[in-house]
Formats: sequence, C-alpha cells, structure tokens
Amino acid sequence: MESEECEITEKIEFVFDTQMLVEGENIPVDAIREHLEHAPSGDSLLVVGDEELVRIHFHTNEPWEVMKYLSQFGTIYDVVIENMQKQSEAFGK
Repeated sequence: MESEECEITEKIEFVFDTQMLVEGENIPVDAIREHLEHAPSGDSLLVVGDEELVRIHFHTNEPWEVMKYLSQFGTIYDVVIENMQKQSEAFGK
C-alpha cells in the first residue's frame, strides 16, 4: 500500500497558536478581549474567565506582544505557543 502525501498549498496568516492562563485580582476580562480584538493582529480569539483567572487563546504573529500586555494583570502560566505553519508542513510530509 502506497502512502499518499498531502500537499500544503495554503499559507497560514497568523502562525502562532498562543494560549495561556492569567491569575490575579480584578482582571478586566472584557477590556482584555476588546484590546486583543484590535492589537496585535490575529484571529480565533477566546478570552474566558473571571476577575481572578482568565484563559486566553489567540492566533497571532506576535505572541510576545500578547504576553507583554497580559503581564500587567497578574501571573502568566501554562503558556503554550505553537507554530501552526510548521505543524501543517510536518503533517504534510
């Protein structure tokens, strides 16, 4: 049985799947969501939680900007930043 190779024809616009938790006090969940809707550029934004713990999921080309912005609200942990373009290329091999 021959294996078929997938051809990658689509370039991913926002390369980094960026996920993290922010723990703190009085975290402004709605303000964070609004800010990340405008800067940095990205898509697939998810901001959920409450004033003490927020989970962020965001596809962007500037994950460091997301972390820099969120650091003012508390402790950042469980950070996952994955290069989706590399994953796509590896899957296609």
